[in-house]
This record gives sequence, structure tokens and C-alpha cells, in this order.
Amino acid sequence: MPDSSHQVLGTHVSMPVQIRTARCFVAGFSASESAVRSAISARGDVELAPLRIRPGRTMCMLVFVDYVDGDLGPYNEFGVCFLVQDPERATPSPLAALGSLVKGDAHALIHQLPVDGEFTLAAGRGIWGFPKVLADFEVDHDSATKTGRVSQDGKLIADLEVRRGIGVPDSSSEAVLQSYSQLDGVTRRTPWRLTSTSGTRTRIGGASLRLGSHPMADELRRLKLSRHALMTSSVSDLAMTFEDAVVVS
Repeated sequence: MPDSSHQVLGTHVSMPVQIRTARCFVAGFSASESAVRSAISARGDVELAPLRIRPGRTMCMLVFVDYVDGDLGPYNEFGVCFLVQDPERATPSPLAALGSLVKGDAHALIHQLPVDGEFTLAAGRGIWGFPKVLADFEVDHDSATKTGRVSQDGKLIADLEVRRGIGVPDSSSEAVLQSYSQLDGVTRRTPWRLTSTSGTRTRIGGASLRLGSHPMADELRRLKLSRHALMTSSVSDLAMTFEDAVVVS
């Protein structure tokens, strides 16, 4: 099947979108399953179920990404992501759910997605239905301890610090992850192909999170995040592609 294309602010964007160089750091917290379920049901037309890691708890991932070289230009991004069950499979046991997390094949709903670029904002919302909004960023990917601060209209959303982890081997094997989005009442699924990673470090714990006065921060508080992160990770160089979105019904 031939690749598709889109017009974004007068610019032709061919699919799949290529991200040649990016870097990121992420912290995973446990969250109230019922609170996450409520946040999901308030947004979309399809009932996505949080991935249960133990009774009453699911996973919320907070991630800062610096897109250095890609088809949408350079920009910063902050994601609030929930791990969800594959809607086409039976409900996994907590042990199987943790296994999916470790293997990296869990499905993720992109719930909030502030960015600092107008073009990626228009592309993200128009092509994939990602809930991108403009925000201000102060991020340090270069130091051993990674730090990210995102705010909007002068109000802090989140201030995240991720400490240095243990190095893991580089990878050039392809992994296909499934990301979901909810925008204007429509739920979409986008295949996200991770083609290579290098400079990955990971550890148990290792994060400090401060929430501000922005409504997104208030929503994060309602999720009843764990006091300490379950895990943290940073990647100094990764490449990936984003394919067209498919509406989930």
C-alpha cells in the first residue's frame, strides 16, 4: 500500500514521519486505576482500560523528549502517558502486565502532550489526534542528572528530575509500539516504530517530581501518583517513525 501524505500549515508531510535523532528521559509512577479510568473516559468514545499492575493501581509515565532532527523540525515535548490494555486481547494478569512493561510491548495512551513548536502542534493534532498544546520548556538532557520543567501561561505544570541509571546495551532491533490518542471525542491508534537506541540508562526509582498550579498539575494530583517512581530511564539517542493513525471504534 503506498505511503500517504498530509498538508500541515502549507507544508507537505509524507508518511511515515521520520525522527532521525531524539533524546529523552522518563519516570514511571504507579497511579490510581479508578482515577486513570475516569480521566480516560472523560476524553474518548472508546473505553480503554488501564493496565493493572497490582490491585487498584496502574502505570503513569512522565516523559520529556527533545526532537533534535526529524520531519517535524526540532522541538521539546512533555508527555503524560497511561499504560492500557490491548483492546483486542483478554485482560492480562498483573504478572503478565509487568512482563509487557519489561519487554516494552505495552500499549500506551498519550493523555497530555505539551510541545513548544507551532508546526508539530498542527501536525500532531491534525495527523494523529495527539492532544498537543503549546507550552514553555526548560530542559537539561546533557547533565548526568536530567531535569525538565514545563509551564504554560506562567503556571508550572511539572518539574521532573531523573538521576543517572545503569547503562544497558545499545539496540538496533526494531520494536513496534502502539500509542493511542483521544481528541474531540475520537480515539485513534498509531503504530510507533522504534528503530534504534543508544546511550540508554535505567534504574529503579531515581526521580523527583514537583507539581505546580496549572490545571494539568491538578489533574496529576488527582491520579494519586506514588510518592516514589517505580523506575526511571534516559536515552541519549533514539530513532523512530510514526505511521498514519487508525480510528478505533
